[in-house]
Amino acid sequence: MSEPWSVRTRIAVLLGLVLALLCVPLAPASPAAAHAALVTTTPARDEVIGYAPREVLLTFSEPVTAVPGRVQVLAPDGRRITVGRPEVRDRTMRIPVRVPERPLGTYLVSYRVVSADSHPIAGSFVYSAGAPSATPPRPPDEQARQNAGLLLPTAKFTGYLGLVLAVGPTLLAATMWPRRRSRRGVAVTVYAGLALVAVATAGTWIGQAADTVGAPVGELGPADLRAVGESDVGVVLAARLALTALAAVLLPAAVRGIAGRGRVVGVVVVAVCVFLTWPLAGHPVAAPIPVVSVAAGAVHLAAMSVWLGGLLAVTVFLLRRTHQRVLARILPAWSRWATLAVGWLIVAGTGQAVMELGRPTALVNTPYGQLLIAKAALLAGVLAVAARQRRLVQRGTAAEHPRRVARAAGVELTVTAVVLALAAVLVQTPPGRTANAEAARADRAGIAQSVTIDLYTLQFDIYPAQAGTANSLHAFVYTPQGRALPVAQWTLSVALPGAGIEPIAVRVDVLEPNHGSAEIRFPVAGDWTLKMTARTTDIDQATVTATVTVR
Repeated sequence: MSEPWSVRTRIAVLLGLVLALLCVPLAPASPAAAHAALVTTTPARDEVIGYAPREVLLTFSEPVTAVPGRVQVLAPDGRRITVGRPEVRDRTMRIPVRVPERPLGTYLVSYRVVSADSHPIAGSFVYSAGAPSATPPRPPDEQARQNAGLLLPTAKFTGYLGLVLAVGPTLLAATMWPRRRSRRGVAVTVYAGLALVAVATAGTWIGQAADTVGAPVGELGPADLRAVGESDVGVVLAARLALTALAAVLLPAAVRGIAGRGRVVGVVVVAVCVFLTWPLAGHPVAAPIPVVSVAAGAVHLAAMSVWLGGLLAVTVFLLRRTHQRVLARILPAWSRWATLAVGWLIVAGTGQAVMELGRPTALVNTPYGQLLIAKAALLAGVLAVAARQRRLVQRGTAAEHPRRVARAAGVELTVTAVVLALAAVLVQTPPGRTANAEAARADRAGIAQSVTIDLYTLQFDIYPAQAGTANSLHAFVYTPQGRALPVAQWTLSVALPGAGIEPIAVRVDVLEPNHGSAEIRFPVAGDWTLKMTARTTDIDQATVTATVTVR
């Protein structure tokens, strides 16, 4: 290839990276698009009850972890009444509170938790005892402000770019590199890739700390960074840094083509573990089938790194000044590797998309699905160009037209750089499967009621209050003074007299002395009659009857 074409190819690659970086600001400017959603609360949002409860319960759409010091309940006078630390069991967080000296008025609950896929969610709501206050309390730190901003999506993109530079060139150098060609350039590329992975991991750590505590990056302290290290995400990120350092020790021999079988196995094991750290710190851990989703995510990353990294190495280092006969041997071998990688890329990516979307309509009705369509469309265009190149290789004419190959490779790298930027945005966007939970939060789906009788006060909530699906019920019993009242035996039945459906007995599981839960399946929609009996002693029991509307 002549020198002008080499310059053009490099300019095309550089422009692709610049364009991808310009696409990064498409990401959300703050972590408001969290990946878990608050679906029910007890007391219910904006509910007016006749007493001050001794605990507040929040149920989310996914398992969560409370951020220390960021979960609180404020009394009507603005004083904090939270007692001890909140307790989290799976998707439900229990916040113990004390009854203030002046219990009547509006209470404010503010929370900040981290969902199972490492994304924070924050919010607040109010309830009232007796009657709402004229001036409800305000949370002390609820000013709107950016936390990590663009740091996280930029770090994601940098990490992907690092994998491309480290993986593909290493594979090419270890398996099909010409003997007479210098390996210095490819070695520098590989180490630059490892450095980018390390920098991206550090950036992710800092961004995660900022989003977790809800503070700008400039206000973070050592304790905030240590808090990330103590989380599941921090363990994964620390493992990634350690594995990257180990890769820096193992890769030189592989790049020089002198690695023995044991070192090759070590490189493969380290690479697999590195790939796993990305899905283990993202959406896949909260997917319906986490093991499958994590595996698909790792395969997707590995295939992308092999394909794009190898293509970059061929374009930058081999097409220029490599003899035609040598290229005639290298290009078919590389084409087979690329075809295999693209196949795995498509299979794993499709599997991931199905699991993260949850339903077909999410492909067009959610930001996640729309970004996925844009990514798939760009990738389809790239694959069309790659298919033409493969036909040239199969006919044995690719080595005779290095300029054409370089030009097409430049197009592929340019567009796929944009695809990587979209991927960085995509992993920061709520998956389509959580859209139902977000809609339920907006519509205040579900039912929450409080019924007071002589013996006790019963609070219960049913979510999502829909026919034909599993509905979760949580019930709590308190004394008239707002103290938890242990229940010796629960009895629950539901009926739909208007449709001739007789009472259906429902088993109640005891989670805590005053807390019962059940799973109810309403066969049809309608106004169902719910009867719940709580026996508090050998002789004291009472039945509460309520009507609940099931959609």
